[in-house]
Amino acid sequence: MPRSIYVHVPFCEQICHYCDFNKFFLENQPIDEYLALCEKEMKLTQEKFPSQDKIETIYVGGGTPTSLSTEQLKRLLLSIKSHFPLADPVEWTVEVNPGSADKEKLAMLKEIGVNRLSIGAQTFDPKLLQAINRDHKTSDIERTVHMSREAGITNLSLDLMFGLPNQTMAQWESTLKEACDLPIEHISAYSLKVEAKTVFYQMHRKGQLSLLPQELEADMYEKLREVLQINDFQQYEISNFAKNGLKSEHNLTYWNNDEYYGIGAGAHSYVNGVRRANNGPLPKYMKALRQNALPYLEEHEVPVKEKMEEQMFMGLRKLEGISSETFYERFSLGIHDVFPDVIDSLKANSLLEEKNQFIRLTDKGLLLGNEVFEKFLLAD
Repeated sequence: MPRSIYVHVPFCEQICHYCDFNKFFLENQPIDEYLALCEKEMKLTQEKFPSQDKIETIYVGGGTPTSLSTEQLKRLLLSIKSHFPLADPVEWTVEVNPGSADKEKLAMLKEIGVNRLSIGAQTFDPKLLQAINRDHKTSDIERTVHMSREAGITNLSLDLMFGLPNQTMAQWESTLKEACDLPIEHISAYSLKVEAKTVFYQMHRKGQLSLLPQELEADMYEKLREVLQINDFQQYEISNFAKNGLKSEHNLTYWNNDEYYGIGAGAHSYVNGVRRANNGPLPKYMKALRQNALPYLEEHEVPVKEKMEEQMFMGLRKLEGISSETFYERFSLGIHDVFPDVIDSLKANSLLEEKNQFIRLTDKGLLLGNEVFEKFLLAD
């Protein structure tokens, strides 16, 4: 049974141009009823899939969880503690938008038990912040980091983005320097993906979005790895880097292809071999729970073949790669028996390497990850 839980807060004070997550403008939303129904979903989930193990990681994401008032956010966090048995210690992460958490809110987070923050910086360049429609200033990032540490929350992660429209290498290097100068333990850095149902997607369709050449984006990724290594951040996943071994244990749940609970509008879960997606629109999500039903939009029982594919897709994102021993323990089959020609071919092309019973991406493979992953789709 799951040892991790994800809780989704779909409210934002401003909608970013690149964001395709399930989110709604905060103003005039039924937030208090939403929180009550989230708690009902927790209760119904525990009745249907009672925890066999204590929860080891919690991630409260969005949207913008810190767009809620201090009391509203406290209510949500206490609901989690009420309905799920928590391990000691537990890694408890809350996403924070720079400038949206004051001292009172941060002190409350610490008091409840939150011990890790994921701070959505994205860039330290004012013009780029404006271009992607972020509502914070660069000074808010540093202020949020220092206030968090003063509140006693010292496991801090920054989210960064590269490959932004018209972004230069100089701007990216400056952002990396400013991030590394802060007292943080973790950096997640992602290249821009233009997703459907976003402002950037509409702009791209109209020819109004100036995207970077793939070569420059690849150079930015190489610069990311170079700068963070010099600054003592160890890369442990394609997009993630940690100091002092402080990896995101919650995200490792996904990359290890382990199961997890998902609560909230649009949240996904993976329990008892079934992947479920909740209704995203608030009226549909809330209607189901008002009628004492779990708010599932779809349920998919994952066949063994698909589980093996996912084990490769997700596990190869980690720098350590995939353990042949773990694969055999899960499926009673060897990796080479399931993917005999694929692995040999990718090794011959210097995209994969094998060492000490681990199969992992090479440096070349890191740049071509999606091309590698698609090779592990098994024919029907």
